[in-house]
Amino acid sequence: MPRTAWQQIRTAAFGADPRGERLARIHRSPQFVDGAFRNPVPTRRLVYERSPLEVTRAQLSRGRRVPVAPVPLHRPLPAELAEPAASGLRLTWLGHSTVLAELDGRRVLFDPVWGERCSPFGWTGPKRLHPVPIPLDEIGPVDVVVVSHDHYDHLDMATIQALIGTGATFAVPLGLGAHLEHWGVPAGKIAELDWWETAEVAGLRLTATPARHYCGRGPRNSPLFLWASWAVAGPEHRVFHSGDTGYFPGFAEIGRRLGPFDATMMQVGAYSEYWPEVHMTPEEGVRAHLDLGGEVMLPIHWCTFNLAPHPWEEPPERSIAAARELAATVAVPRPGEPFEPAAPPALQLWWRAVASLPDGADLLVPDSLAADSASAEAGRAAPAGSAGRDTGAGPQVAAAEGDGVTV
Repeated sequence: MPRTAWQQIRTAAFGADPRGERLARIHRSPQFVDGAFRNPVPTRRLVYERSPLEVTRAQLSRGRRVPVAPVPLHRPLPAELAEPAASGLRLTWLGHSTVLAELDGRRVLFDPVWGERCSPFGWTGPKRLHPVPIPLDEIGPVDVVVVSHDHYDHLDMATIQALIGTGATFAVPLGLGAHLEHWGVPAGKIAELDWWETAEVAGLRLTATPARHYCGRGPRNSPLFLWASWAVAGPEHRVFHSGDTGYFPGFAEIGRRLGPFDATMMQVGAYSEYWPEVHMTPEEGVRAHLDLGGEVMLPIHWCTFNLAPHPWEEPPERSIAAARELAATVAVPRPGEPFEPAAPPALQLWWRAVASLPDGADLLVPDSLAADSASAEAGRAAPAGSAGRDTGAGPQVAAAEGDGVTV
């Protein structure tokens, strides 16, 4: 029988479909209704106020969507990460949604993506705007790898395969175990959870919690893969990772049942008026952080990939402004810069040094709030020749909502 066009282009990176007992378990899930997983509240993936063509035009627009010079990174040395956290909890944001969380002597790697593009192909798809601050083979021991959902900017095949040798357990939502097994992860190293289910791994308690999003790694979104946010609790500390999600009232329930949290890692980027129900704005991210009972918020899902029409530097600016208004504590370190939520770092507006800010821009955050705002503004000029640097800002084969890939 001739292979379909889809079968001909499908590579290992697309993953595999659930079968057997895994598929039976999916069918038994309370979240699986009428042949597909459903969100906790009614959700539209796209909102067409005028036409689908308008969404495409917005997604391909250039605007101020990329930095004008190399993103300032902190290059953590292995010895720096090997030193135990003085407070027992340390977070290292490595760009986009990838975070290394060290809590109570254990190490958890959330949504690890070391790939150059978030795509099933090496020649197309959103390309990195900055390198990963540290090579994967220098990250050190990893006890648990946590994945929120299967979009390419959160689940990268090559990264997962490289992590198999660490001996880590992989915690994923229902269905995603099929992808991991297809890529060589031993079945005994996969903890596959439905919402509100919990796994005990390496002295940590991991709970898959509801989120408002969807999954898909091909031209059509699959109904057989669940998405999730995650709560991770150690003997002394608790953290929350939002994955990708629209705002919904369920954050308060998560906070009541599993919080409060010493730190939350909240999605604040890749939002748009065209997909307002599946990604949060920065203001919604801060609101959700407070709903959860979060102490310190780390804004994630920005800086690394060009996935939405908003200006590149807007997510941290709006996050900080919202945090000021709501009396929340936000930490915005450079990618690769470890910090302990017990002693959040002083605010530094480091992104302004490389942002494509228009002259006389009315920014949301006063310079006086930043410890080094003067030096940041002084360094705003782009290095010679940077205008032609390949930042991956050109037309990309990205799904209209900014996640996953359409081929």
